[in-house]
Amino acid sequence: MRILVLGRTGYLGAHVADRLRALPGARVFDGGRSPGADFGIDLAADPPQRMAAVLAAAAPDAVVNCAGATGGDAVTLAEANARGPAALCAALREAAPAARLVHLGSAAEYGPGTPGTRVTESAATHPVGPYGATKLAGTLAVTASGLDGVVLRVGNPVGPGAPTSGLPGRIAALLREAGPDPEAVLRLGDLSAHRDFVDVRDVAHAAVLAVTAPGPLPPVLNIGAGRAVAVRELVRGLAERAGFRGRIEEEAPGSARSAQVSWQCSDVTAAAEALGWHPAHPLGDSLAALWAATAPAGTLTP
Repeated sequence: MRILVLGRTGYLGAHVADRLRALPGARVFDGGRSPGADFGIDLAADPPQRMAAVLAAAAPDAVVNCAGATGGDAVTLAEANARGPAALCAALREAAPAARLVHLGSAAEYGPGTPGTRVTESAATHPVGPYGATKLAGTLAVTASGLDGVVLRVGNPVGPGAPTSGLPGRIAALLREAGPDPEAVLRLGDLSAHRDFVDVRDVAHAAVLAVTAPGPLPPVLNIGAGRAVAVRELVRGLAERAGFRGRIEEEAPGSARSAQVSWQCSDVTAAAEALGWHPAHPLGDSLAALWAATAPAGTLTP
């Protein structure tokens, strides 16, 4: 089976590609802008005709699109998250119409949730900012493409390799910097928002199952832990793992998104039914793996 992974150098893409390589008989190829990519492709800029030529050369049985932008201005987000998937679908229809497309979406597409409620795939989408809106546009491009495609709508990923551009990775970096100093103070925004944190390794497993599952799949599947956790709980869990002895101070207001979206939690029943997928890593396991992965080379971690 020939599998082309787009965005392999990113956080999710690296885990997905590693998991796919463990599949018996799989040949996994890297598609992206990096010089070492097997197939050079830029979803944010290449015209569909050029993408189609690259896809024809790659001859994939499946394409996993992990590429996208989580930060930047609205134009950057739109190019990567909306224009990119639309152009990719157009290219696939021309060059590899039978290939399965697995696209990584985001729970940010839903917007604010109702406290105490898990959101299903049929729920209305009300993204509150450019990131969620552009991810939703990418999802719509895939679901309307007519391809054998599925969107995995991912919650808040956490685990080994989490980048400092996201909250878990940033907190881990701050804790490494603070060390055991009892006078250290971490000044953070309001941590009362609830999020559905899902282990990055569970996301990668879901992508593998989506690639290999027989027959057509539902157009959208939630991939989360199915549990809303206060961001404060995540921060305290990391601090405990780090042996942090200082103080954590919350300074209101926090991020604009946290103020607008105080609760997010995904219902993952459909993924269990369609893929046989269940989250395997509890949050404590994810935090332990994240913390261990940030240790300097040669450092022993408990």
